[in-house]
Amino acid sequence: MLRAGIVGLPNVGKSTLFNAITRTRKAEAANYPFCTIDPNVGVVNVPDARLAHLQKIAKTGVVIPAAIEFVDIAGLVKGASQGEGLGNKFLTHIREVDAIVQVVRCFEDADVHHVSGTVDPVRDIEVINTELMLADLETVRKRRERVSKDLKRGDKAAAVEEAVLARLEASLDAGKPAMTVTLTPEEKAVAASFFLLTDKPTIFACNVAETDLATADANPYVRAVRDYVTAHLACEAVVISAQIESDLVDLAPDEADAFLKDLGVQESGIGALIRATYHLLGLRTYFTAGERKLKTKKKESI
Repeated sequence: MLRAGIVGLPNVGKSTLFNAITRTRKAEAANYPFCTIDPNVGVVNVPDARLAHLQKIAKTGVVIPAAIEFVDIAGLVKGASQGEGLGNKFLTHIREVDAIVQVVRCFEDADVHHVSGTVDPVRDIEVINTELMLADLETVRKRRERVSKDLKRGDKAAAVEEAVLARLEASLDAGKPAMTVTLTPEEKAVAASFFLLTDKPTIFACNVAETDLATADANPYVRAVRDYVTAHLACEAVVISAQIESDLVDLAPDEADAFLKDLGVQESGIGALIRATYHLLGLRTYFTAGERKLKTKKKESI
């Protein structure tokens, strides 16, 4: 099963979001850094309104939706690539996932500590990405050292690998993540073997306050994140309120709908985030149905 890792600075709402996505209280959410040390893991069904209609057509009482795995990874801090805040351990956890959901704090709250002292989501994104790029730069340089030996022997595969590594190193050295490097399909296949952190598909989750969810488009922090990730990373940003989503976990569906309507919101942001992450992983859905069950299968897009 493909895995999406929830990452970000400490105290931005990662564990609260994980609990909301998985509809559990598995991850401890507290107002201090490194509340999470070991990753929390949960399997999540992908919301799909088509299933209810297809269930009626298939006349089955069993429905098996598509599912993905979410991993709540401890907060990274400046210097993580050099081991700060157990950074090396946490970077290893990120390396093991297939995609990244980077949670960014887009709300003010004097009662919720920010590791940098102020709220600045673009700065926070750059802190995280810088640490990931520094870790990747070390990986690329070590790889080039190993490849150089084969290159001297005239190995053609090594020559191709060296060319890709050289372009990646130049980009990372210039402060640009690996995902921004334009590669041919063949070169992408070579780059995939490096397992670079900044080459992983990434989506940004703008975590807003309860009172801002209905008017998130007017939130200056959200606008700043959207403009930045679109211009510099060609990534998508979605809006969620981790605290609201966490509160909804304990409510019945009709109570949750009423709660959202009172806030001026028609739909929870969690479903949209899960669906966006599902597609981010390169998956598409097709359905199979029989007399006994309707099953959603995943297939990687080409």
